[in-house]
Amino acid sequence: MLQRKKRKWLKPRIRSRPIFKPISISQNPKVSVVIPAMNERKTIAAVIRQAHRVHPATEVIVVVNGSRDGTELIARKMGARVIAFKEALGHDVGRAIGAMHARGSILLFIDADIVIATRDLKPFVHAVQKGIDVALNSYSGNTRTDQVHPVVLAKHALNLVLSRPDLRGASMTTIPHAISRKALELIEAEHLSVPPLAQTIAIHKGLELHKVYDVNVGRVNPRKRRAFKVDPLRNLIVGDHLEAIEWLLNETNERGLLTDLSRDRSFVG
Repeated sequence: MLQRKKRKWLKPRIRSRPIFKPISISQNPKVSVVIPAMNERKTIAAVIRQAHRVHPATEVIVVVNGSRDGTELIARKMGARVIAFKEALGHDVGRAIGAMHARGSILLFIDADIVIATRDLKPFVHAVQKGIDVALNSYSGNTRTDQVHPVVLAKHALNLVLSRPDLRGASMTTIPHAISRKALELIEAEHLSVPPLAQTIAIHKGLELHKVYDVNVGRVNPRKRRAFKVDPLRNLIVGDHLEAIEWLLNETNERGLLTDLSRDRSFVG
């Protein structure tokens, strides 16, 4: 009897469903999910599967660039709309390209290396459905430390410059976030490749921009932080925030419309 149980336990399990079960893309999508991807074969199928479930009428757009590990093939097998480039496009450029091809009235942006459950993506879609133009992840980064990451500081600083301290460190740099078709038209797709600039334009043009739901992406994706002693994107993202501030100053004045409290500087010097 014991031998029989042992043999049964050793019997190999048979998968009840295929690894890459294709999704069905809506021909008249309400929601377009944009996923830039580069060498993310381990996670792309699960990311697509969760993203597809955010709304009954969803299209999933995967912008594959510079991949050498079969990410494109997996995305195609999953049934996603794939836009492929042999060369790497650079950080966040895939968002802009995906947005240019999106057909939905709501655009949801996520990354290919972080599997986020559908239940944690839906709040962003629902917020835009209720009238918000830009629905941000509430995650603000860790500020309870003696050494706050420069990117976290940059996000907080930009929101202060934009007179939106309520946002704290919430940012279009951070996924997930969603925007309306109206927001896309006013921001313009090309500016989505520099997320802090896109956020600055959105606020400057009076769009409804709010943080709506917290997804702790720092906790769910520690892999890249462990792989590098210095964050390879730190200087690029900080530079993006400086570019956003420069745009604001050019569009307004040298103080970004912040008050000078009527200081009379003619008496100085």
